[in-house]
Amino acid sequence: MKIEFSQTIPANAKLVAQIADKGALPAGLETSLVEGAKTARFKGNPGQIFDGFVERGGSVVRAAIAGAGDPGGSDRRTGLEKAGAALTAKFLTSGETSMALDLSDSGLSAEESASVLLGLRLRSWRHDEYRTKLKEEQKITLTSVTVTGAPEGTEAAWADAAAVATGVEFTRHLVAEPANKVFPLSFVAKCQEKFAGTGAELIVLDDDQMAELGMHSLLGVGLGSEQPSRILAIRWNGGDAGAKPVCFVGKGVTFDTGGISLKPGAGMEDMKWDMGGAGAVAGAMLALVTRKAKANIVGVMGLVENMPDGKAQRPGDIVTSMNGQTIEVINTDAEGRLVLCDALHWAQQEFSPVAIVDFATLTGAIIIALGNEYAGLYSNDDDLAAKLDAAGKASGDHLWRMPLAPGYDKLIDSPIADMKNVGPRGAGSITAAQFLQRFIAKGMPWAHCDIAGMAWADKAGVTWDKGATGYGVRLMDQYIRDTLEN
Repeated sequence: MKIEFSQTIPANAKLVAQIADKGALPAGLETSLVEGAKTARFKGNPGQIFDGFVERGGSVVRAAIAGAGDPGGSDRRTGLEKAGAALTAKFLTSGETSMALDLSDSGLSAEESASVLLGLRLRSWRHDEYRTKLKEEQKITLTSVTVTGAPEGTEAAWADAAAVATGVEFTRHLVAEPANKVFPLSFVAKCQEKFAGTGAELIVLDDDQMAELGMHSLLGVGLGSEQPSRILAIRWNGGDAGAKPVCFVGKGVTFDTGGISLKPGAGMEDMKWDMGGAGAVAGAMLALVTRKAKANIVGVMGLVENMPDGKAQRPGDIVTSMNGQTIEVINTDAEGRLVLCDALHWAQQEFSPVAIVDFATLTGAIIIALGNEYAGLYSNDDDLAAKLDAAGKASGDHLWRMPLAPGYDKLIDSPIADMKNVGPRGAGSITAAQFLQRFIAKGMPWAHCDIAGMAWADKAGVTWDKGATGYGVRLMDQYIRDTLEN
């Protein structure tokens, strides 16, 4: 969606929108709109919409009011995003092609105005590339918004927020694309194209390079696929020269059949988004690079496809990871941790980060525990966990901390190798985190975010349509703002 700024409402504007706080209506509204809003029980609650038709300047105009909630509420940012997103959801396929958003006398600050615009833009993203027979009433018509009466500083605040929106949209694109379009090589190619000319450095490791480094845990997952595996790292040096970076690591299983431990056929098509962690890291890096974040950051993505084949690894196989630990593969469908353990070790060895945080659609168990409202957070460092939790609350990408403890660790001990890749049925998400923790160097602050319930939505949310949500991008961006740029 194109968003531009103007001093005045365009003369030909047919749709004019305003923002209203809870219990208030914009000043100067026509009597018909005031009475209509009262009749419709419009209260200005977050995301509530009222619209009607009035005559202005000799033309009939469609006037809309979006509720932003309590101006003094603790969740003001979310309320403003809901207001913007609700306008998009209401008019995206309405036949209206443009909207004037009048912020005159709204009382909003520049940052608050940018939050409205962020909600507008995020809710406008849809993946229609392969839908060739949409009915006219299903097609997107609203493509531009002209903002008038914006407070001073809004354009700069929006430029910053727009960079984040760009990252979220890139993540959504990667996650929504089918596996015949996004696989390890094409994932890398899309990132190379997206980051060209940005000043970011991209590092790619192929199968031979990974084998030479001893990444047999990651490589084992891809043995059954015709698609080669890759490690992709994106490095941005926007902070002090020589300062250690923060490192984000993403699981990038571009399609997961389960391998020899084959998943049931029903719903397997959803496993195109099993690369949601890598997609989130790529989108977060794009957001950070686009807004020229004043920080040193590295994003590392382990990219594989997990397929059944004569060459595929089998349950009972033992593989040796890059750091020398051996793993008994009990279940080839517990492949994400096999990818991440080598990616995590390489990232620590290659970049010596000050902290490392991984994102992965790792377990169905976390969905059983937390549903689709929170991602699971595991960490060996209370300070890191607290900062991530705060970033989650501020950004709307919510986290809930889960336990790590030696009592769980013993559940993945193997009688014939250093560890098994799965434990018993109980505590499935915890034992996956315990597995990853074994590959974290002593003294290294680390956190693991299990985002299996958050990367994809079966129904529309506040700022996303059904499908890829872009979860994790705003969390990572907020964490960098809070910890390295303040």
